[in-house]
Amino acid sequence: MPVLQRHSATAHAAYQSLLRSLQDDAASDLRGTPTRVVRNGRTYWYDSYRIGSSVRKRYIGEDSDALRGRIERFQVLKENRTARQSERTRLVRLLRAEGFLSLDAGTGSLLAAMAKAGVFRLGGTIVGTHAFRLYEGELGLRYRFDQLAQTDDIDIAAFEKLSLALEDAASPPLTEVLADFDFSPVAAMEPHRVWRWAQGRGNQLVEFLTASFDADEGRRHLAALGVDAQALHHLNYLIAEPIPAAVIYRSGVLVQIPRPERFAIHKLIVSERRRGGPEASKARKDLLQAEFLIGALSEDRPGELREAFDDAMSRGPRWRQRLDGALRRSDKARAVLGA
Repeated sequence: MPVLQRHSATAHAAYQSLLRSLQDDAASDLRGTPTRVVRNGRTYWYDSYRIGSSVRKRYIGEDSDALRGRIERFQVLKENRTARQSERTRLVRLLRAEGFLSLDAGTGSLLAAMAKAGVFRLGGTIVGTHAFRLYEGELGLRYRFDQLAQTDDIDIAAFEKLSLALEDAASPPLTEVLADFDFSPVAAMEPHRVWRWAQGRGNQLVEFLTASFDADEGRRHLAALGVDAQALHHLNYLIAEPIPAAVIYRSGVLVQIPRPERFAIHKLIVSERRRGGPEASKARKDLLQAEFLIGALSEDRPGELREAFDDAMSRGPRWRQRLDGALRRSDKARAVLGA
C-alpha cells in the first residue's frame, strides 16, 4: 500500500469538534418533552409536543449513551446555539485552510436542505463517492486522489422497515426539496416508482436506494423520506450501524455515512458485481476506493477491518464468491485481507 498522507493533529481535532457541535445542535432542537419508545427490542427517542389539541412526535434518534447525555443537557445546549454556530464557522474556515475537501455551493446547499428536512435524522445514509469523501475527516486522511473523490451523483440509502417504523416524515417533503433545486423525476421502467432525480440545469443525479432481502431487486417505498428507492442486494451490510459525519459547508452540515470498514469491503463486492455489466466503467473506481480505505484501516483500525471482512465472508457463497473475485484482481487488498 502507498504511504498515507495525514491531516495535522490540529485539523483532525477541529473536525471532531465540528462534528460534536453539530450533534449538540441536533439534540438541542426540541420543542417539547423527550420520550422513549421501544419497538422490536430497540429504543428510540422522540420529541413529543402539543399543537392545539393533538400531540406530535418528532423522531430524534436511536438510544445511545451519547444521545441520552445530550438530551439531559438540552436546555444548556439550546442556550448556547448561537455561540456554537459562530465557532463552527471558524472551524470550517480552519479545515478549508488545512486542505480539507469542500463542496460546491449547489451540492452543499442541497445537502443542507436535506438535513433540515430531516433526511439523515430519519435514517437516510449517504453512500457512494460522497461518503468516500467524508472519510477524510473520520480517518484524518489527506486525499490526493482527485479522481476517486469526484462525482456528480448523490446516493441516499435507507432501510425500508425502519423508514416505516419511525412514524415520522421529512418536512418539507423531500420531493418539494428536490423540486426547489430544479430536480425532476427520471422516468423509470416501473410506473409510479421513481427513484432517480436529475437536475435540469446540470448533470447532477440524486438516487435513493434501499436493501433488498429478497431475490428480487425491484423498487421499495421509503415512508419517512416520502420517495421510492431501488432495492439492492448487499446494501443491508453497508448501511447497518451508520456513523455521523460533518460536511464542510458554511457552518457545517450533519449527515450520516456507512462505517468506513463496511464501505471498503462493500466496494470490493460492488466492484466485482459491476465488472462486465453496464456499469463496468465504475468497477475500477470502486476497487481503487476500496484499496485506499483498506490501506488506511489496516494501519489505524485493523481489528474493525478484519471483523467487517469476516462478517461479509460469513454471509453465504455468493458473498464469498464476489469477495474472492475482487481479491484476485487486487494485490493490495489481498496483501491485507488474505487470499
